[in-house]
Amino acid sequence: MAENAQSELLIVSSSPHFKTRDTTQRLMGDVLIALAPAAAAATWLFGLNSIALMLAGVAAALLAEHAVAVISKRKTTINDLSAAITGLLVAFNVPPSAPLWIPVVGSVFAIIIVKMLFGGLGGNFLNPALAARAMLLAAWPVQMTTWVRPFDAVATATPLATLIPKGVIGAPLPTYWDMFVGRIPGSLGETSALFLLLGGAYLLWRRVIDWTIPAGFIGTVAVLTWALGPSGLGSGDPLAHILTGGVMLGALFMATDYTTSPVTPKGRLIMGVGCGVLTVLIRLYGGYPEGVSYSILIMNVATPLIDRATEPRRFGLVRKR
Repeated sequence: MAENAQSELLIVSSSPHFKTRDTTQRLMGDVLIALAPAAAAATWLFGLNSIALMLAGVAAALLAEHAVAVISKRKTTINDLSAAITGLLVAFNVPPSAPLWIPVVGSVFAIIIVKMLFGGLGGNFLNPALAARAMLLAAWPVQMTTWVRPFDAVATATPLATLIPKGVIGAPLPTYWDMFVGRIPGSLGETSALFLLLGGAYLLWRRVIDWTIPAGFIGTVAVLTWALGPSGLGSGDPLAHILTGGVMLGALFMATDYTTSPVTPKGRLIMGVGCGVLTVLIRLYGGYPEGVSYSILIMNVATPLIDRATEPRRFGLVRKR
């Protein structure tokens, strides 16, 4: 007995030496669970058409990924649930009044062009859902910028369009409570900060994400929008900037994507702060009222450089002079 135990201690094998029960399917399942409160809130706020948009996005993503697997004669990967998340996030990024073909086209683009052509899960260098949103906005700007109020579906401007300097002048802002619970116009899954925070708290509890990117992103937006207010230093409304637009959705569910975010803690903090800075610059000084999507996409491209700059020191490495 003692000899067997001693012999096992002498076994040498290649890494990994530590194994966990975490699988891609379990992690993606946790993300779907975390997105469920925001999906329920969208249905409550904008009606049954929200369900149709979400189902269309998910179904198109699953079918596109399976079709690529069949055509390329590879094993299908839809069981890992990553395609379902992409389709749901594409739907979250379109207006509630969008026609059903919008999330379908977006999901097909996200899966085939952004994900599968670069090798599938882990090979893409951009967040597929955000790349799809950028494409849809460039191709069909009217459908992607037609907003409606919750419950009555009356066309109106978003609070963000009122908040920014180049926006609608004189229009009243909703109350902070309305912005917090989601009773404001906006994209399907981004309006309710309350339910997005519930989902984000679940991901933190399950250790699917850590606090670094969300804290850096949201904190930077808060500080800069307060400092760069319309009447000088300290005259901004940081809470309104955080509760409107896509800051919560982007910080908790988009910028934290494993494939397109840095791997080191310092790198993730740089990612979050960079997203926050770019979001504020685009909102306040750019030609488009919302900068969350573009800020995350830009930082996705910079992720390899961030990883290289924040690479931990390897002990025993002799650097050449």
